[in-house]
Amino acid sequence: MTTSHKPNIWFWVLSIIALLWNAMGVNQYLQQAYNTDTFKAMYPDEKVLEMALNTPSWVMAAFAIAVFSGLLGSIFLLLRKKIAKPVFIVSLVTIIIQMFYNVFMSGAMDIYGPGAVIMPIMVIGFAVFILWYTKKSATKGWLS
Repeated sequence: MTTSHKPNIWFWVLSIIALLWNAMGVNQYLQQAYNTDTFKAMYPDEKVLEMALNTPSWVMAAFAIAVFSGLLGSIFLLLRKKIAKPVFIVSLVTIIIQMFYNVFMSGAMDIYGPGAVIMPIMVIGFAVFILWYTKKSATKGWLS
């Protein structure tokens, strides 16, 4: 029996989706960090905009590490490098730190109610999935 170390089509599809997803995260971070008009336009409610503008620097640092390590991990995944796994772990840990603040410390639950947890759950869920898929890809011998 011959074992192929060539990834299947789903590897490439999911790797590209991860790259695009994380690139959108980098864009979102840059919009918020540079306080762009596009960022401000996302928050028509003054109270919500004020909350977003007053995000603590440690949360913004976690946000930056999360999105840039996610993007870097996606690039490593596309290059079929095992280093993608520890980079995705860094991303996941910093996502959890950032989302903990966003959901429990920022007051978002008071403004949005239970709906405030939908996006954080999606972001954490995707990070967990891509980390799991990276581990699976390494096990199959697709990463070197």
